[in-house]
Amino acid sequence: MHQPLPLSTPNRNLVRLTIVRGITWTGFLGAIIFGIEILGFQLHVMPVILVIIAMGLVNVATWWRLGRPRAVTDTEYLVHLLTDVGGLSLLFYYTGGSTNPFITYYLVPVTIAAATLPWRFAWIIAAASLASYTTMMLFYEPVPQLSNGFVGTGIRLHIIGMWLNFGLSAGLVTFFIFKMAHALRRRDLTLSRTRETALRNEQVLAVATQAAGTAHELGTPLSTMAVLLSEMRQDARDNPLLVEDIDLLRQQVDTCKARLQTLVANADRRRLAKPDIAAAETWLRNVLQRWLVLRPDVSHDIDIQGKRGTPYIATDTTLEQAIMNLLNNAADANPLDISILLDWTQDDVIIDIRDHGPGVSMNIADQLGETFISTKSKGMGIGLFLTHATINRFGGGVSLYNHEEGGTLTEVKLPRATSGAPT
Repeated sequence: MHQPLPLSTPNRNLVRLTIVRGITWTGFLGAIIFGIEILGFQLHVMPVILVIIAMGLVNVATWWRLGRPRAVTDTEYLVHLLTDVGGLSLLFYYTGGSTNPFITYYLVPVTIAAATLPWRFAWIIAAASLASYTTMMLFYEPVPQLSNGFVGTGIRLHIIGMWLNFGLSAGLVTFFIFKMAHALRRRDLTLSRTRETALRNEQVLAVATQAAGTAHELGTPLSTMAVLLSEMRQDARDNPLLVEDIDLLRQQVDTCKARLQTLVANADRRRLAKPDIAAAETWLRNVLQRWLVLRPDVSHDIDIQGKRGTPYIATDTTLEQAIMNLLNNAADANPLDISILLDWTQDDVIIDIRDHGPGVSMNIADQLGETFISTKSKGMGIGLFLTHATINRFGGGVSLYNHEEGGTLTEVKLPRATSGAPT
């Protein structure tokens, strides 16, 4: 079974035109009934009612058509507006022609066409409306009450009709133009975000390409360092303090080699496309454990706020690297008393990282993560940029604040996974 297409801009315009048409012809029907029953208009009722019924059937057919899996074209939209002009002409012919105060309603389809159709089609509607108005000046069935009738206050009925027509036309034109402008603003915003995402993806790809090459290049010097450290340990076996330092260096080298191997292993996009589902608390504690191996100089505490349920999040190695980068930034600012807080809501998992460093300069706070801007005097800003890109890819976000008691508070929000158990 075919599903209807998403409502594109032309489809939405036709929806709005259908709404405008329904309001307009319902108003015309009410005005004609009021004129006949209350004001005693002398009309050929049957042709007028048939015109209104025909336009009602057109509206019903349009709603049915909008449910079909076929996009609306400019030509089809032009036909709908020409149908409206034709229906108005038939109605005005039987209700006083150019003496009908609602005759200037022709401006509504003209305005809609100018706002939604190409230049050539808009002129077709304008010409058709002008031709119909001109015809209504020469050929019509007169309604004496429209020219000579008065209301109780002494104001001509024709003037009252013109006032009502202005109110109806102004309301419908405002509705349609506002909706059109809103749709255009939303489209421009979507295009702007798409361009920003494409630019960020290009930058991430460039960094990833450089990182892959660097990973291969670093393998050889790290292996050389590991061999030399083994020899140095043999030479220093009689000095326990030096052996301890060499062991620490060897541990750091082995960690670097393991991270590079993991980086190469996870370069396969098929693995990145299928993230794992992990319990947030367990995953975060594992990340902290691996981070502390790299940063033995750090003192920290972790606080688990949420008490109900076990939240799950989608993870992969890039998300782990992003969180570790934020932890490293906190440790670089001040390695003492780093506070990590884990909390969650019905929709999100929140990770707060608070350090006691100098904080973030206000003149770069709004640009962090958008481009290569660093909070460190010798940094390149690539870490924060990649962190933002990674967490955004998971549907989350990163915010940095200057804590009221000093230091920086980094807030990470990640959406809770839909699955309730790890896979």
